[in-house]
Amino acid sequence: MAFVLIAGISILEVITLVVDGLPPAYRWLNVASNYMGFGLSPAVCICLVYVLDRKTVFRRKIRTAILFEIGYLIFLFVTIPYGIVFSVSADNIYSRGTHFYIYIIMYFGAILYLSVSTIINAREFQNRSKLLIYPLFLFVMAETIIQVVLPKLHVTWLCITLLSVLYFIYCNEMWNQMDALTGLLNQNSYLRKTGEMGCKASVLVVFDVDDFKQINDSYGHVQGDLCLAEIAECIKKAYANFGYCYRIGGDEFCVLLKNADKEDWCKQEFLHRLEEKRRKITFLPTVSYGSASFSSGDIVAVKDKADRDMYQYKYERKNRNGMV
Repeated sequence: MAFVLIAGISILEVITLVVDGLPPAYRWLNVASNYMGFGLSPAVCICLVYVLDRKTVFRRKIRTAILFEIGYLIFLFVTIPYGIVFSVSADNIYSRGTHFYIYIIMYFGAILYLSVSTIINAREFQNRSKLLIYPLFLFVMAETIIQVVLPKLHVTWLCITLLSVLYFIYCNEMWNQMDALTGLLNQNSYLRKTGEMGCKASVLVVFDVDDFKQINDSYGHVQGDLCLAEIAECIKKAYANFGYCYRIGGDEFCVLLKNADKEDWCKQEFLHRLEEKRRKITFLPTVSYGSASFSSGDIVAVKDKADRDMYQYKYERKNRNGMV
């Protein structure tokens, strides 16, 4: 949808360049093309936010943005005869209106909305590749300022098209590395990260949901998926500020923790959040965990050590429960 809109507005801009200055019979086309171009420009950012959000239902913020866009379109249409934002003379010559800044405010407001939405969603992506986002927005802001100062260059939509392509590449990368059920990074992202030379993680923390098969058998897979999502939320809120959180298997999770000093604090935070969840969801299972430091660069050996630590924890807890 966003690319269709960009293509359409780009065509409209070409039409305005071609018909401007032609005989007055083409004035209606000049007016219509400028109206659609100025009117739909902010809608591009709204479409990109919706694409990034990937929800089938419009959220309140997007609905509000759409209402602003509709109101702007109505305002622009009503004020065409008065030349407030732009005007086309009887001789079919385009010129900016006395209040052209209204369009600039709407345009930059839409870019700001897209920027903030992207940063918020990047947190869900645990800020992977976030450095790619900032140059993109600096790029579009810079070219827009140039276009405002030097209107005869007509480079706006060429640059916005390039921005949208790069933005889609970023979003596609994000979606391909996220686990759809839990919102954590997926196994492919884990393998890519651990395959990088000089992995900067200090500690590998692994998690395994206790007796998860019984949850599926007793309550069904829908409730099983709910359990995984709730546990993943606890892991993310406890560990995401200090490392990368992954779902690497059906009921297996892990964290590449950057700072070993934060391990104990994160563990206690995770256990606290999990217990709060278990008070509300009575069938939510317990979780076993283990860890191992990156004393060597062999991720397989580190993972094996962390798994052994986790299974030892699981074994000791079962023994304690059995004694009770």
